[in-house]
Amino acid sequence: MKAEVLAVVLGLVSAVTLALVNTAVKIAGDILVARSVLSVTAALVTLPGLLLVGAPDPGTVAALVWAIPAHLFYQFCLVRAMTHGDLSLVFPVMRGLAPLLTAISAWGLLGERLNPAGWAALLVATAAIIVFALPPRGVSLRRHPDARALLWAGGTAIGVALYSATDARGVRAGSDPLDYIVWLFLLDWVGITLVALTLRRRAYLAAAVMQWRTAVTAGLLSVASFGAALFAMTLVEVAKVSALRETAVVFAALMGALLLKEGFGGRRIAAAAVLAAALIALQFAG
Repeated sequence: MKAEVLAVVLGLVSAVTLALVNTAVKIAGDILVARSVLSVTAALVTLPGLLLVGAPDPGTVAALVWAIPAHLFYQFCLVRAMTHGDLSLVFPVMRGLAPLLTAISAWGLLGERLNPAGWAALLVATAAIIVFALPPRGVSLRRHPDARALLWAGGTAIGVALYSATDARGVRAGSDPLDYIVWLFLLDWVGITLVALTLRRRAYLAAAVMQWRTAVTAGLLSVASFGAALFAMTLVEVAKVSALRETAVVFAALMGALLLKEGFGGRRIAAAAVLAAALIALQFAG
């Protein structure tokens, strides 16, 4: 029982810190540069892990070859989504769509059947995301003010699904899961930083200096979130931890409304709560 309680606490800590990471990045003046500094910070924090692992074995290298591009695609889409839309809009959409895409693809491509409870959860989650995606009252879909943000949020969801698959493969491919985790963090910063340097050029350093405190804090929180989730997964089933982590959509909606003063707070918080409940139910549907 104590292990289960600890796992619940860690899962919720992971969810809150995940929401805080994205809130900190959103607060930053230049989201692309902030994401780059975040990734560099995570790599530096992970650097002592080299004392625990050796050079990556062939299985880990092969997994990283697929994982690094998937993570870069996710990060770039995330930056674009958060640049063009509110946190309380794009975060729940991107986090909510990923499990839905996975469930639908597993049904359509792999023939995995959902039971009635699973279908109900899928439909409720879809309805909640539609609520997020609807334009303000009186505005047509053609003139949707957040169309670009929602498009990038959809791309981010695809990125989440891709890196989830590649990471699952990575922790199983090598001789030790820790090898993959350490090397992923050590290499993950390269792609997004090259993109930031290419697009920002001389402005990169000035932007990094201006917002380094926020970005470094986000990097530390990112490692804490991932670490808490991994630790929780050693105590209880992975599905339970993943379900708890889905509550991040509620925390992100709350932070967007309270800290960033984003509009439609009440509607989005309610929709986020419904979405989180449906995603949790989907995790446990047989």
